[in-house]
Formats: sequence, structure tokens, C-alpha cells
Amino acid sequence: MKAKAAGLIAALIASPSFAVCSQTAAEFRWDGGSARFAVEIADDEAERSRGLMYREDLSTSAGMLFIYEQPQNVSFWMKNTLIPLDMIFIGADGRVNDIHANAVPGDLTPIPGPPDTLMVLEINGGLAGRLGLGEGAELRHPALDAKTALWPCS
Repeated sequence: MKAKAAGLIAALIASPSFAVCSQTAAEFRWDGGSARFAVEIADDEAERSRGLMYREDLSTSAGMLFIYEQPQNVSFWMKNTLIPLDMIFIGADGRVNDIHANAVPGDLTPIPGPPDTLMVLEINGGLAGRLGLGEGAELRHPALDAKTALWPCS
């Protein structure tokens, strides 16, 4: 089991030179680590409302990136969601401002993000902690404004 977990982490930790920015990749860096996830984009009301509902599984290297038109207050719930998820809340500069770990499948309790959230990445529950991905990590993605992003696409 430990070997499998180590392999998982090794597969998610990116090499020092990341690939070119892509709409379908969310790249993170932090002191001591980095990770890259293949992402589906939810950038309109219908896509954000459906999210990862009814999915029975999610690849460990994948997630869904919710992108809003402007920073705002956001809240999620797990209605019709079948798998536990980590919710990574990201500000307009790309900084991870909060993580809600292991959201419970089917729970209707609102999960609010911090004020001025621009994006939320949902990944498998517990994965952020296993990787060491936490508050202060920086996201690189083309949806961030290159002038204000801490880690802009170049």
C-alpha cells in the first residue's frame, strides 16, 4: 500500500520544468513540492451547478476547475456527489486561500470558500493533504490574469 501511495505522489509531482500552460491543466507549486492535474473546466452556471455530481470515480491526476467571471463569495455542497472531494479555493492572484478536505458525499451542508474566490479545484478527497498541497500554494493557469498572477503563464 505504501508503494502504491508513493507511486501516486510521484506521478502527480511534476518535474522542475512544467509544460506550457494549458486550459486543461492546473499546475501548483509550493515550498517543497508541485503538482499538475488534468482538469475539466466548469465556467458557466450550468457546468458549475452540475460539477462532479453522479461520478463514481475520479482519476487521481484529474479534477474539475470551477472558474468564475470575477472574485466572489462561493459556496458548494455535495448533493448527488458520490465520491469524497477536496475543494481547493483560489484567489484572483492564483494563491490557494483555503482547502476543505474530504467533503462528505451527499452532504447538503454548505461549504463556503473565503471571500473573493476566483476558482475552485475539486480533486479526490484527501489527496491535497497527501501531496502537501495547502494554503499559500500558487496556481498557474491561463484563466488567471498574467498581470496579477503570482505564477503567470509565459
